[in-house]
Amino acid sequence: MRTSPIKVIKLISTIIALFFGVLMILPLLWMLSTSVKTPVEVFEYPIKWIPDQFQWSHHYKVWFGEQSISQYYINSLKIAVVSMVGAVFISCLAAYGFARIEFKGRDSMFLLYLSMMLIPPQILFVPKFIMFNWMGIFNTYWALILPGFFTIFGVFLLRQFFIGIPKEITEAGLIDGAGHFRIFIQLIVPLAKPAIATLAILDFSWHWNDYENALIFLIDKDLYTIPLGLQNFILENSIDYNGMMAAASAAILPMIIVFVVFQKYIIQGVANAAVKG
Repeated sequence: MRTSPIKVIKLISTIIALFFGVLMILPLLWMLSTSVKTPVEVFEYPIKWIPDQFQWSHHYKVWFGEQSISQYYINSLKIAVVSMVGAVFISCLAAYGFARIEFKGRDSMFLLYLSMMLIPPQILFVPKFIMFNWMGIFNTYWALILPGFFTIFGVFLLRQFFIGIPKEITEAGLIDGAGHFRIFIQLIVPLAKPAIATLAILDFSWHWNDYENALIFLIDKDLYTIPLGLQNFILENSIDYNGMMAAASAAILPMIIVFVVFQKYIIQGVANAAVKG
């Protein structure tokens, strides 16, 4: 029985994808392994992936010791969750306006808005510093939350998804006497759950991992976020790799939870796209 070339190609593609998948997960496995090793075992070669004795003291130190990240954890959650909710809501409204509401200069305004993505965010640090200081929100959570409400990529992503929704749905709602806001809430949002879930995951990860803005706009140590809190494990003459990896292991938990919560909507979107295709 001869094997078809298509099956051979699929098998080879699967093996290659599996290889790169394992390659990408190795740093994560090393991080988890290091978090339960002794300092001496960290740099042993060849790498001992499973230590002789698990050292859970590093995880205890991260949560309850002098270098506890619990406060940084709460700070990051506040900023990431509030920013994500605000960004998704505002992006949805703006994307619906650009996709479904006809007004003069709409497309030109969208292109102008989209061109702002070409500006490196580092250029805006000084103007934002001056503005936040004038507004009185420098060294507060709002210095990170308010700019996070506005995401150009989020508007672009949702607009492209809204354009793919048949216009007949909006027209039917208008004929029945519904306003744009009601059409948006009751008709468009339920159909756009996959795109909204994707934006929610991406936006949460951006704010959860944001280091530069937190470094510049936060001074008080009590306001520090997780990325800044990890710097506590860089000592004067050495680096506490065990503690840092334990803290990093704890830091990825919210990302996993957010993905698990929203993954069904992403899978649903992929399935719907396949059916439409």
